[in-house]
Amino acid sequence: MFRAFIFIFSLLCFSIYAAKKPNIIMIMADDLGYEVIGANGCTSYKTPELDAIASNGLRFTNCFSNPICTPSRVKLMTGMSNVRNYVKFGLLPTNQITFGNLLKKAGYKTCIAGKWQLGKDKGLPQKFGFDESCLWQQTRGRTREGGFDTRFTNPRLEINNEEKDFSNGEFGPDVVNNFVLNFIEKNKEEPFFVYYPMILTHCPFIPAPGHPDYNAKDPGSKTYKGDAKYFGSMDSHCDKLVGRVKKKLEDLGIADNTLLIFTGDNGTDKPVVSMLNGKEIPGGKGSMTDNGTRVPLIISWPAYIKEAKVLNELVDFSDFLPTFCELAGVEPPSDRTIDGISLVPTLKGTGTRNKPHVYIWYAGKTLARTEKHMYRVQNGKVDFFSFSGPYEPTKLNIANLSTDGKKAYDELKQVTVDMAKTRPSNLPNPKK
Repeated sequence: MFRAFIFIFSLLCFSIYAAKKPNIIMIMADDLGYEVIGANGCTSYKTPELDAIASNGLRFTNCFSNPICTPSRVKLMTGMSNVRNYVKFGLLPTNQITFGNLLKKAGYKTCIAGKWQLGKDKGLPQKFGFDESCLWQQTRGRTREGGFDTRFTNPRLEINNEEKDFSNGEFGPDVVNNFVLNFIEKNKEEPFFVYYPMILTHCPFIPAPGHPDYNAKDPGSKTYKGDAKYFGSMDSHCDKLVGRVKKKLEDLGIADNTLLIFTGDNGTDKPVVSMLNGKEIPGGKGSMTDNGTRVPLIISWPAYIKEAKVLNELVDFSDFLPTFCELAGVEPPSDRTIDGISLVPTLKGTGTRNKPHVYIWYAGKTLARTEKHMYRVQNGKVDFFSFSGPYEPTKLNIANLSTDGKKAYDELKQVTVDMAKTRPSNLPNPKK
């Protein structure tokens, strides 16, 4: 009798989750590649919070971004390949529809917090569907008087479109994190969507709070890169902030029905060299390589993801918008081509996705790849690679390919040819 009661109670709980739209939190670290997360095999830094999420969730080994910040953000927010809609660095055109617009339409309370870099017009976050915002580099540039960087110690932010300067030792990423936690607390009773493009771990590399060299009176770095020896401190602090979000969800009792996603917007910056499974991996931000485009992807959703899995299926940033739309019960825009493939079958364990390849268009360069092969065109030169694992490319002689290699080459070449035709003639060809 007792077992029957437990079974019925479990079914009722699952039915409640199935009927209620999930909360969605999309966390994207800045300049953080696949190789700097402990769960992926990194031994240079400690990321216990992300490792713990991965130990109970989904960890993907083949998630790919674009090589730098703005292109990745535009692709992520619109679900479209950059070849179709990217205009220039630092801009998201106002004719675009974002996942913020779509989830707001579906009844979600929406928030964006972190790095903006998508246009300086006041009110753009709300234009793109976000009820609340706490942003760096929205209406102002990255430096203050004297050339000091403004994102970290004593930051300059825009909170709900109002400029606010901090001068009492506040750390910008912590201010943003607190804003996210407060938004979650305020909206815990209804579906919410948080897009959290973190300020960490982008340069300038500086010691984060808790490091012996941290200086709360620092006006900000005067050099763009800072000192790469502090990357580990920033990586660990990024991990700590993700852990605070996870703990808030658990404390509020809403973790089970919250889809929590963590990724990076592109590869790690070039001064940083990290150890991954005993191999040195230099950062490759800006390059059309594994080092520039392979990023971590860790997902938690306890209502559906009951055990840890490591998945090799292909994911790129266009996949998140259709995923969120399916979960929210809203259709993606019908007047434009959405390139992504929803992750819902994988998240719910209800089937398999058919994602045959990843396509990346960046500054006139193109890259098409599967898990095992990559076709790349840049500066008029074609290269073709095979992969035995992450960061393990072998350049192949195109004139002497195996049968399998020739088949992959022909298929990926055709992808780049077909996608090139989708570039609108009225759009420029930006250099980055």
